[in-house]
Amino acid sequence: MMGPSRSSLVHPLAPPTSFFQRLKKVPLLMVLIVLVLWMICVLALYSAACGSWSPWAGKHMIRVGIGLVLMVGIAVVPIWSYRKLAPLGWVLALIVLGMLEFIGGGQGVQRWLSIGGFNLQPSEPAKLAVILFLAAYFHSMNPELIRNLRTYVPAAVIASAPFAQVLMQPDLGTSVMLLGSAAAVIFVAGMPKWMIGSIFGAAVAAVPVLWASLYDYQKSRILVFLNPGADQLGAGYQITQSKIALGSGGLFGKGYLQGSQARLNYLPEKQTDFVFTMIGEEFGYFGCLFIIGLYVILVALLLRLGLQLQYRFSRLMVVGIATMLFLYVFVNVAMVTGLIPVVGAPLPLISYGGTALMTVFIAMGLVISAVIYDQESAD
Repeated sequence: MMGPSRSSLVHPLAPPTSFFQRLKKVPLLMVLIVLVLWMICVLALYSAACGSWSPWAGKHMIRVGIGLVLMVGIAVVPIWSYRKLAPLGWVLALIVLGMLEFIGGGQGVQRWLSIGGFNLQPSEPAKLAVILFLAAYFHSMNPELIRNLRTYVPAAVIASAPFAQVLMQPDLGTSVMLLGSAAAVIFVAGMPKWMIGSIFGAAVAAVPVLWASLYDYQKSRILVFLNPGADQLGAGYQITQSKIALGSGGLFGKGYLQGSQARLNYLPEKQTDFVFTMIGEEFGYFGCLFIIGLYVILVALLLRLGLQLQYRFSRLMVVGIATMLFLYVFVNVAMVTGLIPVVGAPLPLISYGGTALMTVFIAMGLVISAVIYDQESAD
């Protein structure tokens, strides 16, 4: 005879959890770090416009307000609802990414959809859709199936379909981050070590094929990365100016609103991909360490929260979100410091841009929902 299900044990017999009991479970340190990063963002964008709220800082404050409302709205919905909606979210992500082929826009690329004057970059929420669907897929899987190779065929499709679409835009940086976040979910789900080793070996063997499929500008960025002085006025211009700005900041920086590289427009994309460089020029080495420290604490907190959760879907999802956030930060900081080739990668919660910002706020709302509903979660 089968025993009662987990849901019948939790919901009918356990006393209902009040709103205030759930409120006490909200990870306040996570919320505080998000707010601090937001304030840094506003200051940075105000400086990027040479001491003006227009065109970036004012708009970004409005977006943050919308993002906070979105985060709270998502947090109050029970986490198991998102597990049920995960397949639909993934399908919608594929459809929107597919629309880029026909109506996408950008400078030589197809990465954005213009909807009512708002530019949407579908690859950003697609990362979150993949994490949610993979977490839902592995949620109820028993250990025997986890060790079965056939189990990972659907998982590979879930990750590789949007990966291929983003790669064709082309957007190598975002596609790699999407794949990395997916890999973290699959790894935590319990993938056997021999499979991990086999995949790693296949990835290394595929490098020549990947190189041959890259666009000319992508190859130029990699070659400039290997030889930074090769084309300082062409493909190497961005990273050269970034290093000059970071180096000129010294230990304590030139002071707020005093960054010459940024103010004289030598620093490209100072409000988006290279905002970390601008902050480094104005606040120096210790300013950069402070920001990196905030991100380290945030990612470590997310990993700790995720691994403590009892609901398997929540645990996999939060670890995937933590990995996504880590990859955002790592790729951006490594890019602007010359540790990896230049790719399009925003600094989360600081870079100007609506889609990436909303994606992070949605992710934080999902984390809060996972934490406050963990003891009530039903299978």
